[in-house]
Amino acid sequence: MNASVGFAFFLTLLAGLSTGIGSCIAFLSRHTNQKFLSVSLGFSAGVMIYVSFVEIFSKARESLVNFLGLRTGSWVTVVSFFGGMAVIALIDRLLPSEQNPHEVKPVEEAHGTPHPSKLLRMGVFTALAIAIHNFPEGLASFVSALQAPEVALPVVAAIAIHNIPEGIAVSVPIYQATGSRKKAFTYSFLSGLAEPLGALLGWLILLPIMNDLVFGIIFAGVAGIMVFISVDELLPAAREYGEHHLSLYGLISGMIVMAVSLLLFL
Repeated sequence: MNASVGFAFFLTLLAGLSTGIGSCIAFLSRHTNQKFLSVSLGFSAGVMIYVSFVEIFSKARESLVNFLGLRTGSWVTVVSFFGGMAVIALIDRLLPSEQNPHEVKPVEEAHGTPHPSKLLRMGVFTALAIAIHNFPEGLASFVSALQAPEVALPVVAAIAIHNIPEGIAVSVPIYQATGSRKKAFTYSFLSGLAEPLGALLGWLILLPIMNDLVFGIIFAGVAGIMVFISVDELLPAAREYGEHHLSLYGLISGMIVMAVSLLLFL
């Protein structure tokens, strides 16, 4: 394994295991800092949307045009972009809404849910749902880190931030049902491991056949996945946690930081 692959795995692992940070927040605080969370989620959405349209989509199109020509390459880029959206939308569709990680609730809302067995089931299924969602995210962060190191850190940071409330969603019901911080943290931790597993799949299957065509299709699909997550998950959650303008300020700040970070690598 060369250094760039190891670096990509390391960043993907950090992003996935940030669900554990959510567990710690759930244990240490009985109330979500909603304003901070609103800004943070909006910031993540800004980073992911900006880098998807400005950097990832354009790199995908460049690779596909080089391989297939202008007309065909442009069409395949667009189809792959919306194909990525279709994949993550299908995953959403197949998951029950009660366990869908896109339906994240504040810490305090999870307290007081009546029956321990129901809480435990909800926590376990939420962990499973988040693991399913984190798998394509792991592939996205791994490919980003491997093929475009200049955008890797902001992308991974954005994914890590939005994994934190997912860790809360897993750990709170399990902790309330069992009274065990260890069990709650373990389930949250394991759900985050799906991201490096996604990276491992990318390394084992995709890396040996990687060329401009494969890279372009995957990168365009990654852009679609990231935009869908931002619009379907991050922005609605940011608005729900705080005031409308806080999520907007976070969104714009994320775009500015991403834009400046890309300019620094020119």
